[in-house]
Order: sequence, then C-alpha cells, then structure tokens
Amino acid sequence: FFFFQSGLLRMPSVLLATAGYDHTIRFWEAPSGICYRTIQYADSQVNKVEFSPDRQFLVSAGNPHVRFFDVATNNPNPVTSFDGHKTNVTSVGFQRDGNWMYTCSEDHTVKIWDIRAPGCQRSYECTGPVNTVVLHPNQVELISGDQNGNIRVWDLTSNSCSRELVPDGEAAVRSITIAQDGTKVVAANNRGKCFIWKLGERDTSQFDPLQRIDAHKTYILKCCFSPDAKLLATASADHTVKLWNVKDFSLFKTLTGHQRWVWDCAFAADSAYIVTASSDQVARLWDVNQGETMRTYTGHNKAVVCVALNDSSPEKK
Repeated sequence: FFFFQSGLLRMPSVLLATAGYDHTIRFWEAPSGICYRTIQYADSQVNKVEFSPDRQFLVSAGNPHVRFFDVATNNPNPVTSFDGHKTNVTSVGFQRDGNWMYTCSEDHTVKIWDIRAPGCQRSYECTGPVNTVVLHPNQVELISGDQNGNIRVWDLTSNSCSRELVPDGEAAVRSITIAQDGTKVVAANNRGKCFIWKLGERDTSQFDPLQRIDAHKTYILKCCFSPDAKLLATASADHTVKLWNVKDFSLFKTLTGHQRWVWDCAFAADSAYIVTASSDQVARLWDVNQGETMRTYTGHNKAVVCVALNDSSPEKK
C-alpha cells in the first residue's frame, strides 16, 4: 500500500495525522491503524495539525512556530517555517484556495500569512490569549474566541473588528465552528456550554441567538460541524464526544471509549466517520451512525491533542 521510491511516499487517499505532547507527528493508514511515518518535532509540543487544501503539506502549530512538512516525501525536516507569534499557536487554517493561512495564539493575536511570502501580513490584537479562530465560508471574515470569554469577528475587507460578543461572562471560549453553508456558528466554552447563533444573510457579522446547549459538565475542548451540517460534535474533558442533531440540537450519540480528556475531533468528508484525539495517548476512528469505535491508532507515548483528516480529492483548478 505504501512504498518508498526516490524519497517519495505513495499517498493514501485518506490523509490522517496526529500529534501532541510527545514531540512527534504520526501519519496513519486510516483503514489498518498502521503508523507509516513519524516526524520528530523537537522544539515543542504540537498544539494543532492541519493539511493544506492541495494535500501537499501537513502544517503543525507549536510554540511559537508554524511549520510545513512535505506530505509526499519522507523528509523529516520542515520545508518552511512561519515565525511571528511569541508563544503557543493554538489554531491554524487556510483560505479555500490555499493562498493564505490564518493562525491564533496565546500571545493575544490573530495573524494572517501569505503562503508565498515571508513574514506575517496582518495581525489583530485581542485582549487575552486566543484559543480558536475559524474562517467564514465567505472567505472575508475570521471569528476568534479567547480565554477571557470574548468572541470577535474580524472583517478582512475593512481590516477591523466588526462584532464583539461575550456569551457567558469570563468563561473561556475554547472552540468555534461554523457550518459550511455559513448559516450557523457555535462557540463552546470551559463551562461545558455551547452557544449557537444564526448568522445574518446580508450582514454576516450579525449573530441571532438560536440555542444554548448544556452539553457537558466540564470543559468542551473542541466543537465541529459535520461537513453536511447535520451534526455537531463536542469533545470534552469528561472523556466523551457527543454528537448533536443540528435540526433541533437533541443528543444523537455519545461516543465513549477514551479514558482521558478528548482534545480534538475531525469528521470525514462524507460525515459518516469521525476521528478523535485524547490524553489517553490514543486516537480513534468512529462510525457516526453506530457510535462505535472502528479503529484505534496507538503509538504516541503522551497525550494526543490534535488530529488532521483529509479524505477529499484536491480541488480541481
């Protein structure tokens, strides 16, 4: 299934990578659970991993660097590094075409980077450590959440903050997710609550409160919509991941099996599977409808805090 030829790796159709506190990034054969490549990341723990839209690079967010690694070769060294944050980088993502990248950090900033140019193109100051940032599907607004409980909308056209919300006092906003159709946004916090808003069609920075879910009794560490926008996943320090029906925000399934905090989760493109990462040193692949573990990925020797999954074809230009 995998072979080495002139330093090239034969790529699986499903790209799956995990990382965390053991200073390694691991690439997995999703169906078999076999780890086929390990990258040593000596500088720091890895807080987030993401695949570039063209599937050429795995991007790692550490402390304080953002690094790009070749997906298709066995090169253990980063091919490029983006430096500018002062401490832990907590989130990373891409503009749809992969031309630019956005990040946030505990250094109180949200930053934008041109992939083809050195240095940071824009930096937005927040009032506290920033835990999460997502890009609106319209590609011109970023939504950030911070440790002090603030949500901010950054309008990239006017280059300013267009909206500020404080949904639950000083409760830290841990994770934000936006539906791919741009109609709903969810923020999850340290109190185990999810706040759901309907976004305005004309004024996309308008947040109309839709629902509040008391989803967990302790921290929610990640929330994410399924690609088909029918389910919302919440990963928690209570060792579970809960799946909620977006239609009425009723509980659909509780995924149990992890032994410690669940830090991250990522849906497959068809929304039928989800991968989770936990402090129990294991990542798991789940069948969403069955609510059962299909595969475990074992090999890390400390907490696994992030997962990247890409099982869709690269966008045709």
